[in-house]
Amino acid sequence: MTLPSTTAAKTNRVPWRVSLASFAGTTIEWYDYYIFGLLAATGVFSRLYFPEQDPATGLLLAFLTYAVGFVARPFGGMFAGHYGDKIGRKPMLVLSLLLMGFATLAMGLLPTYSQIGVWAPILLTVLRLVQGFGAGAEWAGAAIISTEHAPEGRRGFFGSFTQMGVPAGMLLANSSVLAVKGSVPADVFDAWAWRVPFLMSVLLIIVGLVVRAKLEDSEDFKELVAKKQTAHNPLGDALKKESKGVWLVVGMRLAENSAFYLYTTFSVVYIMRTFGAERANQGSMSVLIASAIGVIAVPLWAALSDRIGRKPLYLFGSIGGLLFFPLYFVMTDTGSALMATLAIIIGLAVFHNSMYGPQAAFFSELFSTKLRYSGASMGYQFGSVLAGGIAPLVAVALLNAGEGEPGWVILYFSFIGIVTVVSAVLAPETVKRVRGRLEAAPVSATNPSDEARVH
Repeated sequence: MTLPSTTAAKTNRVPWRVSLASFAGTTIEWYDYYIFGLLAATGVFSRLYFPEQDPATGLLLAFLTYAVGFVARPFGGMFAGHYGDKIGRKPMLVLSLLLMGFATLAMGLLPTYSQIGVWAPILLTVLRLVQGFGAGAEWAGAAIISTEHAPEGRRGFFGSFTQMGVPAGMLLANSSVLAVKGSVPADVFDAWAWRVPFLMSVLLIIVGLVVRAKLEDSEDFKELVAKKQTAHNPLGDALKKESKGVWLVVGMRLAENSAFYLYTTFSVVYIMRTFGAERANQGSMSVLIASAIGVIAVPLWAALSDRIGRKPLYLFGSIGGLLFFPLYFVMTDTGSALMATLAIIIGLAVFHNSMYGPQAAFFSELFSTKLRYSGASMGYQFGSVLAGGIAPLVAVALLNAGEGEPGWVILYFSFIGIVTVVSAVLAPETVKRVRGRLEAAPVSATNPSDEARVH
């Protein structure tokens, strides 16, 4: 029997180490990011930072502050994409974690409106912008470093460790908020206990920085650096040479990201209205259960994409999600906690996650190594600000306009869903186009039909 060499054994461990590091860092970042949305949905920010408004207006203003974070995400994505393609993925991943950690800690220490007046909502908005910038810098780097280190034929699975960080972060965020709310009276929660989940993130950030400090860039990127072939203007080159890939990512991102925030944030508001204030935790509990299932469902969908392709799963998720969304309201309006929870599980773990699981590999494979960070990051983050950032705000406004009836919300999501279905139809199947190392045959602006090209 021939035993594998020590070098080979170490090489085989690299994809796991990189992917687990991406998972840990992404989980921590999204824990920080989602706490804000959860507390906005429960009315804490509207009561403490917009107290002079009526409850409905205060909630809208809180969600507007929530949406502001998404405005900063494309800028974070472009900044990280530019330097990620020039100097490396790792420095941008460390920077994004530091920015998120600073903003989240500062939120936990921020005085309220009663203490410093109008400066309170202004500073809250500024910190949300910093969070958004950090989140924008995060995703593409984590996804790309995982897929670039992944072995051939398993990029979907290893890339999904980045995607798993989202439901894991949501799971931690929901758990921490519910634990604190369940431990203290409502007046104590509003007085100071709401700050605890923000302050707890300090320990998580330290762990994330230690883990990410050990990462290395892939051999593909190191080779570009050694040969001095990195792009001089990655953002401009991505928009000029691989623009179709950018726009396809924007389109495919719309319904996926909107669905996520509608189910995890807006649903908390809708369920609270349906069930009454005395069951205010029901929405958070439903999201908590769906997030726990998502940690398992995401890698399963991603592994399936390695076998049957990225495109079939994306079409399944986008078409299925479009058709199911009206049923979410039907199931929730029954007043049954079980039906409401089941509706969120189906919406997230089945239709959303069938798109989200393969996404890291799918979007990375649409771009060349030279422009991958910039192209994937721009498409992903512009899709985020057009979809997820405004989805809860628009949905709450449409729900108010419909006097509590969800018809306008369904129409809004239907339009978004159709755009994503069309984008998925136009996208190439990348599994068969990319072989060996992740040196993709990009979807170029001048030759979009080169799907048969194999590297």
